[in-house]
Amino acid sequence: QVQLVESGGGLVQPGGSLRLSCAASGSIFRINDMGWYRQAPGKERELVASITYGGITTYTDSVKGRFTISRDNAKNAMYLQMNSLNPEDTAVYYCNARVINMFLVTQNYWGQGTQVTVSS
Repeated sequence: QVQLVESGGGLVQPGGSLRLSCAASGSIFRINDMGWYRQAPGKERELVASITYGGITTYTDSVKGRFTISRDNAKNAMYLQMNSLNPEDTAVYYCNARVINMFLVTQNYWGQGTQVTVSS
């Protein structure tokens, strides 16, 4: 079994910054694609940013230039640096990972989510 644990959420004023972390643990051979998703109240979950094992990144248009996704393959960890936050960024942020386990089976995992609230 694999667990993903997010941390780093909280309340921040508009224009502020937060850094989210996602730590994976358990029966892990390798983690392929990883991503950050978010879900605001009354809205569907959306992909915010993704990163491949090799470090290729993608971003949704609304966060380009403000958010930076990164990962540390040795630590099975992923990060999201969020700058210039605005109220529209308020949501629960979820970590997602495509994990190859020790039996070489690929499965998709989600973290429990961390709340980000941008408000004055």
